[in-house]
Amino acid sequence: MHRCLLSTLLLPLIILAADKKKPEFGPLLSLEQIYEKNEFNSKGYSMKWLDPGQGYVRAEKSKETKDAQDIVQYNPATGRKNILVMAKTLIPKGEKKPLKLNSYTFTEDLSKVLIFTNTRRVWRRNTRGDYWVLNRDNGQLKKLGGDAEESTLMFAKFSPANSNHVAYVREKNIYVEDLGSGQIRVLTNRESDTVINGTFDWVYEEELGLRDGYRWSPDGKAIAYWQLDEEGVPEMNMLNNVSGYYPKLITFRYPKTGETNAIGRVGVVQLEDGKTTWMKMPGDPRNHYIARMDWADNSSQLLLQQLNRLQNQNKVMLAEVRSGKVKIAFTDEDQAWIEVRFGFTQWIEKGKQFTYVSEREGWRQLYFVSREGRKVRKVTEGKYDIIRVLKLDEVSQLLYFIASPDNATERYLYQIGLDGEGLKRVTPLGQNGSHSYSISSDAKWAFHTFSNLDSPPVTNLIELPSHKTVRVMEENQVLREKLSKLKRPQTEFFRIKIAKNLEVDAYAILPPDLDSKKKYPLLIYVYGEPAGQTTVNSWRGSGGLWHWMLAQQGYVVMSIDNRGTTAPRGNAWRKSIYRQVGILASKDQAAAVKQVLKDRPYLDAERVGVWGWSGGGSMTLNALFRYPDLYRMGISIAPVPNQRLYDTIYQERYMGIPKDNEEGYKKGSPITFAKNLKGKLLLVHGTTDDNVHYQGMAKLIDELVANKKQFEMLAYPNRSHSVREGRNTTIHLRTAMTDFLRRTLPVGP
Repeated sequence: MHRCLLSTLLLPLIILAADKKKPEFGPLLSLEQIYEKNEFNSKGYSMKWLDPGQGYVRAEKSKETKDAQDIVQYNPATGRKNILVMAKTLIPKGEKKPLKLNSYTFTEDLSKVLIFTNTRRVWRRNTRGDYWVLNRDNGQLKKLGGDAEESTLMFAKFSPANSNHVAYVREKNIYVEDLGSGQIRVLTNRESDTVINGTFDWVYEEELGLRDGYRWSPDGKAIAYWQLDEEGVPEMNMLNNVSGYYPKLITFRYPKTGETNAIGRVGVVQLEDGKTTWMKMPGDPRNHYIARMDWADNSSQLLLQQLNRLQNQNKVMLAEVRSGKVKIAFTDEDQAWIEVRFGFTQWIEKGKQFTYVSEREGWRQLYFVSREGRKVRKVTEGKYDIIRVLKLDEVSQLLYFIASPDNATERYLYQIGLDGEGLKRVTPLGQNGSHSYSISSDAKWAFHTFSNLDSPPVTNLIELPSHKTVRVMEENQVLREKLSKLKRPQTEFFRIKIAKNLEVDAYAILPPDLDSKKKYPLLIYVYGEPAGQTTVNSWRGSGGLWHWMLAQQGYVVMSIDNRGTTAPRGNAWRKSIYRQVGILASKDQAAAVKQVLKDRPYLDAERVGVWGWSGGGSMTLNALFRYPDLYRMGISIAPVPNQRLYDTIYQERYMGIPKDNEEGYKKGSPITFAKNLKGKLLLVHGTTDDNVHYQGMAKLIDELVANKKQFEMLAYPNRSHSVREGRNTTIHLRTAMTDFLRRTLPVGP
């Protein structure tokens, strides 16, 4: 639910009088240009850094092999390139075409490369597929897995100590394959069909960001791994009604709020004898989450992070892998919740200390923690949030991270000494917007990408710490030329004062020829959940172009970040919504809309609409149901109408356990206020959405019908949360949304 999907809808192209020389396209955008012809897609620059001194690699179109890619190594200083893997060497015996490169990994000496191909989707991402190993020394191309069925391997990795050993997950067990002998060994045991080894169930993957569930020991003699047992977790059922004459039942385990979680534990299996030692974690495993696990800078200990079910306590532990004994090194606590998604763990000083990111003092900062936890030192100091830690370089004694102390809508690179001194903005002044970086393993180079709401991404190779540009890698020049021919809307970022000491961030996209004496409809794009931020000054792709399109047609588009969003405005800002998700956020949104209507007389208070996807769909419902006299229409896609129907980890993190906050769950759920609907409402949902279930939509419809409330509904069969599967789905959805918008929130006097 919490993934903010920047979806778009477009109005039909207004036909202009043709010039003598017909242009490639006119000054106004169309639905077809963006979603069918992809005329305004931006390009990125994909690459991977190698070990220090080896430069970087990327897949590039092969000059020798049609419709295929070579893997090319580059020297960042000179730009000189070397083809490491030619496409023709990736043609399996008996085949005519090379393997498709979904991803690839080299050994440290570059002698072997692991190819991931023929992938299949597991939940959100394509994490199942086929793995092949190419030996660059002798040209041998070998498929892993023995007699494994097609596209059933996951997370294959070379041993860090022996490049002839590759581990992978197959059908929820961990295997190791000897490339020399061809021997394949299964290292784990599934005692029942509910057991998962080396990967995760739906809720761990979605809410803790965990997919790859095992780690090689540094000496290559053991593997540490998660095991989950879903026995007792309630089953969720969905129907595939389009693939045959009879419906097909889709069943998976999904713990809704207050329900039973899977049992989680961590074990270490020794390759020598195949025996697993289980770490002796404290507490009930069904009511704790092992949120993070890795080796503790050696092959004898693990560093584990264990969250309690409320997720307001994180115990950081050292575990002895031979005995399983566990010792608490550090405990982090919060009155609301602890966020592990922004964590960063690295061992320094030859294993004497490790890094930990915490909000314990009001802002998200980085700390050094001694191995035994006796000493904790804050490295970053000040009233600002670290948005993301990028690199800790012990050689230069510098920490690089993303922050924006003065403007929560932007993103910049900062550095600070490991002694906590010398805080400095590295990103040059004059480029207002969002900056991202991929820093080399030796922290001497970085790929820097810059964009803002008005400008598509530009990627440069830079030197660090000077930020000197070495060369431009991708500037999207073709796209820029196309954009220059458009009738560009006006954009602005601003703040709205909604209380005595409270301002919220917002942006506006205005018609190119706005006349302040006229009245314009206002459409609010909303998310508002505690896992996303909409008011970020960055290029928005097709979503942003839809908003441009609306502005071209006479709409004013705005987006507002209420309290509780992930904006870097401090712990108090983000966690003010604890136990009242949906309540405080919708109040802030409504207050901001009312204020902006006062501040801008050209906005028509009788034509205010709102739309959003996922959590934004929920907020759309809250807006229409709680403030029926303010919002006149809404488009709600894949919402959570009843918070009790969403998963344990996400919803309990922000709302607590249902039995302890029954009233909060009730008041925070839009369905409670469905009886208040006055405006026009379009509901959209995929019937096989494994994330936000169609069940919630069905219950909402039932409630609306019971209260004689009219609405429009689009149910997309066999589509997931993104509602994008199947031929012409996207263009169909956008067309329907466009039609509804024009009918219910018309442009004009």
